[in-house]
Amino acid sequence: MTEYKQAVLLREDLEMSKGKMIAQACHASLKAYKKADGEKKQAWEDEGSKKIVLSTDESTMIERFQRAKSSGLNAAMIKDAGKTELKPGTKTAVAIGPAKESEVDSITGDLKLIN
Repeated sequence: MTEYKQAVLLREDLEMSKGKMIAQACHASLKAYKKADGEKKQAWEDEGSKKIVLSTDESTMIERFQRAKSSGLNAAMIKDAGKTELKPGTKTAVAIGPAKESEVDSITGDLKLIN
């Protein structure tokens, strides 16, 4: 059985509040999910919608987003609206997948889980 997952890359260098971090991760996850094709969505849901949240900084996040896109994986980047803690347009999070776990890991496998 092929396992599917989604990785959310979240910037810890911004010093967002925990609530803000959670909201940004949710935005990224949902946006990437909406971009996925129906077959990947269904497989991911059937397997329990596995996701991980990884710590990153802006340059690494952008580089991984570009690698995912060039590899044919669906990916979504979140830019904050600037209504609470951050300046408008601040890049806060990226989600990659849902996709085959091996494909996601080829882009994100060296990143550490968020604390």
